[in-house]
Amino acid sequence: MTRLSLLCGLGFCLANPAMAWEQVLIDPNTPAKNWQVTSEELGIQAERPFKVSMRTLHGGRQEGVSLIEIDNGVMRMTIVPNRGMNVLEAVAGDVRLGWDSPVDEVVNPYFIELNGREGLGWLEGFNELVTRCGYEWVGHPGKDNGELLTLHGRAANIPASRVVLQIDEKPPYAIRLRGELKEKAFKKVDFSIMTELSTEPGRRGFSLHDTLTNEGDYAKEYQALYHTNFGTPLLEQGARFVAPVKQVSPFNAKAGKELSDWQTYRGPTADYDETVFNVVPFADEQGETLTMLHNRSAELGVTVGFNTRELPVFSLWKNTDTEKQGYVTGLEPGTSYSYNRAYQRPLGLVPTIEPGEQKHFHVSYDLLVNKAAVADARSRIEAIQGDRKTEVMEKPLVDLEN
Repeated sequence: MTRLSLLCGLGFCLANPAMAWEQVLIDPNTPAKNWQVTSEELGIQAERPFKVSMRTLHGGRQEGVSLIEIDNGVMRMTIVPNRGMNVLEAVAGDVRLGWDSPVDEVVNPYFIELNGREGLGWLEGFNELVTRCGYEWVGHPGKDNGELLTLHGRAANIPASRVVLQIDEKPPYAIRLRGELKEKAFKKVDFSIMTELSTEPGRRGFSLHDTLTNEGDYAKEYQALYHTNFGTPLLEQGARFVAPVKQVSPFNAKAGKELSDWQTYRGPTADYDETVFNVVPFADEQGETLTMLHNRSAELGVTVGFNTRELPVFSLWKNTDTEKQGYVTGLEPGTSYSYNRAYQRPLGLVPTIEPGEQKHFHVSYDLLVNKAAVADARSRIEAIQGDRKTEVMEKPLVDLEN
């Protein structure tokens, strides 16, 4: 039996004999089921053996939720196709990228009412490392043109219509997981979002490449924000955020009181709640930029890289409340800040997508496991900043008090 016939017998056939193997994991004719494949079964002699598996959760509000795990030999990433292809967590050795939310189940969107809690129902499922926000709108709940916009849009609670796994047959054996989200409403919106998470065997990180397509006949507003959330061990008292900053402003009056040390973190603090800072990053000539969070000793960190031509602004969310309440910070590249859409339109942060047009969003995440890696990331960030100065704005961009 040839390797190809063996693979097809496993239901895993070549999509392009010169390029990759492909497996449909979920579509209207393929319900999610427990499944796995290993590099050994594929006949791939990677330096780091890898495995991809899928399983379904049961019980409570996570009943029927599927999890897809990609173990690239160094890092294990868990993706939730029922929840916008969000990344639940990424684990490398004894380091977990993610956080401990009071929401301890992977909640099926069936049980979430986005309009609940005056538009804050989204919080009842919020516990992921990477949560997609958008794509019709992002930001705080509130009215815009007479319509209630719920917190951060619908994307995080849209189940993927189709999920496909693809693995290159040649080094570096890239692993790609693609999922299609459909954000559609009669007379309102006709968006298709093709999501992709990619990694390679041995990489302590992963990349996202999402494509938004307007399938309707009219131009539409859109917004996107990648709500990327980290707790311990990266987040601790004295941890620091580093970025090439062109401009920073407080989100509201409360954040304005902490502007002098906006890049450093407290330990868990009762009744702290949250502060947010709006950031415009510098980028290189290609629009690429890099941000970093590292712990107090600067021996463990993570980078979040993105392109400012796609995602021009950034929100830093500092929620250093008690650990039980969710001790977490959010590094959030986006087309927009976290204000309600009605406030962002005058800021020029509600872009438009034409009929048939596509918008691409690339975000990359890499774990830094020692001081040398943290120092190297800092040097790359400083190179982007160069001798350019940071404008610190003392007042919020939006007056939320009136």
